[in-house]
Amino acid sequence: MTEPPRSETPTPWLQADGVPERLLQVFDALGAGVSIKAIDTGVYVQVSGSLDRLFERSESSVVGSSDSELMRPDEAQAMRRVELQAMQQGSVLTTEHRLDLGGRRREFSVSRVALSAQHLLAVWTERTQERQREIHLQRALAQIEQHQQENENLRRELQKGSGRDETTGLQQLGLFNELLEREIDLSTREHREFSLVLVALDVPENLAAASEPQQRLLEALGRLLRSNTRAMDAACRLDANHFAILLSGVGLATAHARMEQLRRQCAQQIVAFEGKDLGLSVSLGVASFPHTSASHASLLEAAQQALWHAQRRGGNQVGLAAISLGG
Repeated sequence: MTEPPRSETPTPWLQADGVPERLLQVFDALGAGVSIKAIDTGVYVQVSGSLDRLFERSESSVVGSSDSELMRPDEAQAMRRVELQAMQQGSVLTTEHRLDLGGRRREFSVSRVALSAQHLLAVWTERTQERQREIHLQRALAQIEQHQQENENLRRELQKGSGRDETTGLQQLGLFNELLEREIDLSTREHREFSLVLVALDVPENLAAASEPQQRLLEALGRLLRSNTRAMDAACRLDANHFAILLSGVGLATAHARMEQLRRQCAQQIVAFEGKDLGLSVSLGVASFPHTSASHASLLEAAQQALWHAQRRGGNQVGLAAISLGG
């Protein structure tokens, strides 16, 4: 590999005695190690205490050693290639490295920048625990995903022939208007109230319609809607991403409180797909009969306006219809 071009421009940093000790102590306190290396020889000329400890130099120092004395040959060669690249590039270069140290595989993020034509500064940050946490999280998400899929497959088998929506397990659109008319008639005869909630899945912009990740979100929403409705209530799927909930005998204030609880449950729900949490978010619009609307059409319109208001505020919101002063 071609050696980097040389420059006679002095650096204001590198003094005769190297990087000030106090600066090295600051990096140590932040959990980062610092080294300065002579690029021609590959020998360390200054290191922080944390790097001495990293390479298990308790009595002597890494200073005066090269990577070939501290690491495996392939690891030292990888370090050398990146160092020459950083010298040629002239700006900060950050790379990831896995090193066998003390019989244990450890991972580091190393940022390098040329101090002069002869010296290279490197800042080391260990990522071993962070990477292990990521691996454990991915395994946990994979287990959650498998469990969710097994439950969904079982649910589909059990509801075959029931006329319910296959993806969500909810009532389908065909029954919605019939259920709403029945609830209006019942509430009118018995002089009681009920609430209508329209729900929209907040679909991430990078999620394709009818994609498998979107199906997972719909399945999760279906589970939450089923678990948050009583026997006298009804939850229906209206179209691809929209749903309706009839809350029998429930007024506006109580419906709002229940839907706010549902919104929080959705936001806290883990929906796993290929080792990642997709994040479930919904917008809801709440209207009630007869306080916000006294007819089928006006009730739907009030709930829709409340839903749009929630969506215009950025989603993950509960919108509330205004109480009609006309009674």
